[in-house]
Amino acid sequence: MSAKVKISIITITKNCAGTLPDCITSIGEQSYADREHLIVDGASTDGTLNVIHRFSNQISNFVSEPDRGIYDALNKGIHLATGDVVGFLHADDKYASNSALASVAQAFSDATVCAVYGDLEYVSQRDTSIVVRRWTSKAFNERDLAWGWMPPHPTLYIRREWYARIQGFDTSYSIAADYLSVLQLFSQPDFKAVYIPCVLVKMRLGGASNRSVKAMIRKSVEDWRALRSSGFCLMDALRAVIWKNLSKLSQFF
Repeated sequence: MSAKVKISIITITKNCAGTLPDCITSIGEQSYADREHLIVDGASTDGTLNVIHRFSNQISNFVSEPDRGIYDALNKGIHLATGDVVGFLHADDKYASNSALASVAQAFSDATVCAVYGDLEYVSQRDTSIVVRRWTSKAFNERDLAWGWMPPHPTLYIRREWYARIQGFDTSYSIAADYLSVLQLFSQPDFKAVYIPCVLVKMRLGGASNRSVKAMIRKSVEDWRALRSSGFCLMDALRAVIWKNLSKLSQFF
């Protein structure tokens, strides 16, 4: 069964006036036209609003107001979204090619597909042509969840109805609610995910979960909480947290 989908791309930002133009331009250059771009700004004071107004013809909707963190902002974006499918491209990120969304839409033309994801490149803040790490994913197998597997979240697209089922992101998490959402969604028996074996997104280094050792430790603590609240036993949760961190080593080679 084939169906065309509208894709909602949500960008959350706060004081990212320097990189936001790249992000907006990257979306505007996508060959797939049935899309909307929504920006949720956390009351920036650095000229971000000037950037948004400058690109207003490419932005479907935006809000600028204080928020209660990353996941509160993401939930606002999901609430604004009108597309069949929701994905996120944040202010520091850009698509790896102009056909990235077309590839995602093609996979979603199968109405039974619930999620689509691909590979991710971590790139230099100053020069996005310099690849520092590459996250190469794989086709999903439910057994992998017990080994800390998750898709690269910046490349993940989900049918909006599924976010409604889990009531969006849990804002009691500060850094791992995206991992919790993966555990909640991918563990469903009728959740069909498709892997696109190519780089979809280039992500500048310096995100909330990898900017420092302290942040990485906090991420592991929250990952543990997500696993335990999702029903993983003590040993499975411990194994998942350990392997989730060890698997990142291969991204450097």
